[in-house]
Amino acid sequence: MPEATVRPERPGDEQQIAEVLAAAFRRSENPHSEPPEVRLVEKLRTSSAWIAPLSLVAVDAGATGIVGHVVCTRGTIDGFAVLALGPLGVAPSHQGRGIGSSLMQAVIVAAGLHGEAVICLLGDPGFYSRFGFVPATSLGIEPPEPAWGDYFQALVAPGTEVPQGRFSYPEPFSGLG
Repeated sequence: MPEATVRPERPGDEQQIAEVLAAAFRRSENPHSEPPEVRLVEKLRTSSAWIAPLSLVAVDAGATGIVGHVVCTRGTIDGFAVLALGPLGVAPSHQGRGIGSSLMQAVIVAAGLHGEAVICLLGDPGFYSRFGFVPATSLGIEPPEPAWGDYFQALVAPGTEVPQGRFSYPEPFSGLG
């Protein structure tokens, strides 16, 4: 059972979210460098792609603060509005406890309540397939980079006509390295 509750991001959460993302995405080859995901979320937050109700945090039940974060922003498939999920990060001290799964379930529900029917992401099929994500190409959705193959995935709400074409992330994703 997860040791955290999920809620929408609130004003004032920004620093804790940045700290969680920095810890979650820190690269061993450069441990003192800020991971690009930290700056990405900052840029997304100030862009027109930001959808505030779809930025969620996991708060530790022991009141130690935010231990996870996920966000969906506005992406497109050949001009058709869909969601771009990511990044999803959980503090290393809280990984393996179901917090990432809780964040995923919550953001999928929140997206549906927000009237969104298509979510696309780049990630491990072994993790995301348990939430219903399938390779996007199997639905006629082309990844921004063909080499992503089955790692580029989509989730489509039942009864939704799937838009066909190339997926585009919002501008702040360009140059993410």
